[in-house]
Amino acid sequence: MHLVLRSSRWMVAGLAGRTAPRRSPQVLACWRSFLGSTPPPVSDTTAHIIQSKQVKDYSLPNSSWSPDMVAQFNKYMEMAKDRTWKRLPSYRHVLDHMPERMRQEHGESKKGRRMFLRNLDDEGKGFEYVMFLNATEKRLASVFQLGPYLEGPPGFVHGGSIATLLDSVLGGCAMSLWGRIMTANLNINYKNPIPLGSVVLAESKVDKVEGRKIFASGQVQSIDGETVHAEATALFIQLVPQKTPQQPECSE
Repeated sequence: MHLVLRSSRWMVAGLAGRTAPRRSPQVLACWRSFLGSTPPPVSDTTAHIIQSKQVKDYSLPNSSWSPDMVAQFNKYMEMAKDRTWKRLPSYRHVLDHMPERMRQEHGESKKGRRMFLRNLDDEGKGFEYVMFLNATEKRLASVFQLGPYLEGPPGFVHGGSIATLLDSVLGGCAMSLWGRIMTANLNINYKNPIPLGSVVLAESKVDKVEGRKIFASGQVQSIDGETVHAEATALFIQLVPQKTPQQPECSE
C-alpha cells in the first residue's frame, strides 16, 4: 500500500525519515473486513509517491473516520456481498469518474480543479462519505461524516452544506442510473439541525421518469433512524450529446 503525499512539506518530511501516521484500531478493523487482512505497515523511513494513472478512491476508510462511520461502512459492505448493493468509488475530480473516451475529450481541463465535496487536503475537515447504489430498486444510501469546516450556527452544520449533501445524493442516484444530468430544481425541508462532526445516513430514490425528466426524493437522518434532519425532492434533466452541425453540400 502506497503512502500518498499531498504536499512538498510532507514529501520532504517523509524522505527525511519522519514517522508515518499510525492507523487507528477502527480503521485497521475496517480494512480487515474489507480486504480480509491487515494492510501492510508503511515504512517509517521510506515514502512513495504514486505517479501512475491510478487515482485515490476517497470512499475508502481513512484515519479521520469515527467508529460510527466505520461501523456504517462495514454494514453496507456486508450488504454488498450479494451484489444487491454496490459501493461507488469517489475521486477528487469528476472526470476520473468518466470513461476514458470522455476524459480524453476534456483533455487537461481537470488540472487545478476539484469536486466541491472533495476539495480539502485535510482528511476529516469537510465531507467524508461513501455511497452505495441499489440499481434494481433505484436507490442510493450514503454515509456522511460532517467535519468542522462545514460549520454554520455554532456547533452545527451549515444549511448550505446539507443542501450540497442532498443535491449530491439525489443527483448521484439519478446520474448512476441515467448518465449525465443537471439539477433543475431542489426543494429542501429542514427538520432538525445536524451537530457538527455527526455521522448521518442520507438516502435517495428515483420516483419516476418522464422523458428526460428524472424525479427523485430523499432525506438525511441520524444513523439510529430516530431523527430526520432534512427531506428533499428534486428534478434532474438528462443531458443529450450535442450533435455536430452538418456541413452544407457544395454543388459543383
